[in-house]
Amino acid sequence: MAVLNVNGKSVSTNADPRTPLLWVLREQLGLTGTKYGCGIAQCGACTVHVDGVATRSCQVPLNSVGNKKVVTIEGLAADGRLNKIQAAWVELDVPQCGYCQSGMVMAATALLAAKPNPSDADIDSVMTNICRCGTYQQVRQAIRAAAKA
Repeated sequence: MAVLNVNGKSVSTNADPRTPLLWVLREQLGLTGTKYGCGIAQCGACTVHVDGVATRSCQVPLNSVGNKKVVTIEGLAADGRLNKIQAAWVELDVPQCGYCQSGMVMAATALLAAKPNPSDADIDSVMTNICRCGTYQQVRQAIRAAAKA
C-alpha cells in the first residue's frame, strides 16, 4: 500500500509500484483532469507538479514519488477560486478542444512560480506541451496576463 500526498491530502493506493503516476491519479484516485496523450513524456497532457516541478506523469513510476507533494489540475484552485493562470485561460478563452489544456495550465503555473515575469524566451523554453489546435499564441497571451495579475 502506497501513501501519497495529492492536492494536499494523504491518499492510499494499492497500485503496483511500477505503475505510472498518471494511471494512479486517473484510475485509482479518480482525478481525470490529468490526461493521457502520448505515453512517452513528449506531449505534456499528463503534466502535474511533483514538489512544485512540472512533471510529465506518464513516465513517473509510483514508487519514485514517495513523500513528495503531487498537485494536479484539480488541486490548483483554492477555496473554489481559480489561480491566476486558470483565470487568464478563461478570460482569454485559450482552449479550443481543451484536451491538452490541463497540462498547459500546470506547466504555466510552474513557470510563473519560478519566474514571475517570464520573457518570451522563458515561455518558449518551458512551454513545450503539444497542442493539436495550435493555441500557442493564446497560451503566451494568458501567461503574460497572469504575470501582470
